Amino acid sequence: MSILKKGLAFGLGLALASKEQVEKLIDELVKKGELSLEESKDIIEQWKQQTDERKAELQRIVREQIKQVIDKFDLVTKDELQQLEQRIRRLEEKLEEKED
Repeated sequence: MSILKKGLAFGLGLALASKEQVEKLIDELVKKGELSLEESKDIIEQWKQQTDERKAELQRIVREQIKQVIDKFDLVTKDELQQLEQRIRRLEEKLEEKED
């Protein structure tokens, strides 16, 4: 597994552990009567929304860093490679037509 994938898996693992801890804490507050069931649902929903936003931001940052690495090492992107392959195919077809 690549370092990038391991890092993302680790980050997601932490997020899941935190979710379990948050739900456990909220359940305890509901049992003690310090929080209503409806309030607990709202809090959990807000927490999930914030988690999704943080996940999206993390993905954006990772994509940006990957792009910087690609640019720094002057690597070819998948799209650029596909464009080159298409261009080669067209040139080969033209060459075959001229040979016939």
